[in-house]
Amino acid sequence: MNELLSSFLSNDSAFGRLMTRCGVIIGANLLFCLFCLPVVTIGASSAALHFVMLKALRGDGQVNPFKCFWKGFRSNFIQATIAWLLIAALAVFLFLDLRICLRAGMPLELLKYPVYGMLLAEAILAICLFPVMAAFEGTLPRLLQNTFYVAVKRVYIVPVLLFFNFFPLYLTYTDPQMLPLYAFLWVFFGYGAIAMLNSRLLLPAMKPWLPMVDEYGDFVLTRDGEKQAYTGEDRTKDPHNFEETSAAMSESRPADENSAAKKTLEEMEKLGM
Repeated sequence: MNELLSSFLSNDSAFGRLMTRCGVIIGANLLFCLFCLPVVTIGASSAALHFVMLKALRGDGQVNPFKCFWKGFRSNFIQATIAWLLIAALAVFLFLDLRICLRAGMPLELLKYPVYGMLLAEAILAICLFPVMAAFEGTLPRLLQNTFYVAVKRVYIVPVLLFFNFFPLYLTYTDPQMLPLYAFLWVFFGYGAIAMLNSRLLLPAMKPWLPMVDEYGDFVLTRDGEKQAYTGEDRTKDPHNFEETSAAMSESRPADENSAAKKTLEEMEKLGM
């Protein structure tokens, strides 16, 4: 009985892996809520949250959510903040336009349909941009291009993403009686669970351009100390050219450790080992 209970509660069991994944989601979600308080940092916090989820998905799920979140926050702070401010400003502008169209009456009221279309396109962009930003390095125009590619590549799951990203928010703000419960769920794990879903659905489109990782989510290095490219799919079949350098979705080794590992391999080759 004790052996059965120990195997059930071990980290290698299905229950243990589930609890580990839940712990990662909860820890990253709490940090996300804390780092979003200045409002301006919502974009960087979202990129960091997806950074943690992508690392957990690509490894065995046993990551330090606090250390990983901070790394993702620092590495994406500037571009994610700029992107968030642009997205927020565009959303405000479109909502003001929509309000004017609805109050103006015919025929200006017909302009509401293009505005709805632009709001929908912006919503899809906001959902896909931060996972892509957490996965890849590059300029903001390049990341937007990659985001467009990922959205088109996985267009059939876009309705699922829209539903799970916006319908819970709709329920939260339209049911005042349940607002305390909804607030608790959001602060405890809500944003993290949605980020995990986003990352899981978008990862297949990004994986062929990401470096390989081991079971811990750390980069697999070549003998030259370079990140080993993923070889599970022929990337030459697709004309889209992603940024070859990827963001540290996992804790990559520092440059001095890479050079030390390279020297060790060279010495072993000289000795015939």
